[in-house]
Formats: sequence, structure tokens, C-alpha cells
Amino acid sequence: MDKAQVIASVAGDLHASEKALDEAITRATTLVQSMIGGRAALNVSPIVGADAQAKALEAIAALSVARQAMVACHEELAKDHRRMGYGVYAGKGEDKIPEGQRPPTTGELRLRAV
Repeated sequence: MDKAQVIASVAGDLHASEKALDEAITRATTLVQSMIGGRAALNVSPIVGADAQAKALEAIAALSVARQAMVACHEELAKDHRRMGYGVYAGKGEDKIPEGQRPPTTGELRLRAV
């Protein structure tokens, strides 16, 4: 495996992990919505299932913390990537962007003030 393949492999695993966390958060929030909707549809007291709903919300909070950690991991890997002088890799079989040329953008967004 050459350098570009190793970097692309790590990047692919990173993106898959980020996507899996997003999907887990989405599914967990859907569960809470379903629990609330089911309780309302059955005309049941809010007390019923309150503990289970609280546990599901705890799980969502934990997933959110995990997602923040994964984003921090992504940022650290990006810093290491630049620090090691590897530059920009396009990934997914695309060619490396030639030196001195900006990557293509869909719109020109520039920071005007902070």
C-alpha cells in the first residue's frame, strides 16, 4: 500500500464512523418520537414509559458526546496530515489537486469579519 492508499483508507473509516454516529443519533431520536407518539395514540398517561424515555434521551446525549469526540478526532487527524506535509488528497480515486491550484468550489464563500 502506498501513502495515498493508507490515507484514503483511514479517511474512509473516519467518514464511515461519523456517518454511523449520525445514523445512531437519528434512530435514537426516532425512537423517542415513536415512544411519545405511541403513548399519545394509546391515550396513556405521560408517567407510563417515562423512565424508558429518559434512558433513551440519556443514550442520545451519550451519542452526542461520542460524535463530538469523533469530530475532534477528525480535526486532530487533519492537523497531523498537514503537519506531516501530505497536503490535500482528493480521495475516492480522484487525482491529487495540482500544487498552487485551488480545489473546485460550488460557491465562493469568504469570511468577511469575525
